[in-house]
Amino acid sequence: MPLGKTNYLIIGTGALVIAGSFWGMSIERQVDGFFALNVAPFLIIGAFVAIGFGILLRPISRF
Repeated sequence: MPLGKTNYLIIGTGALVIAGSFWGMSIERQVDGFFALNVAPFLIIGAFVAIGFGILLRPISRF
């Protein structure tokens, strides 16, 4: 397989962070709230970077 267990773990964690950030923004229900303006954008961008890292990370070959 081209991706290893670590890759899938990083990708899954990034997807959960993205979903959690959007869920947190919907719970706040304010366009100009603290979470929507200050926290969520950094979490979402960081999660997309982590997903890209998880895709590009080469699994360690033991042989």
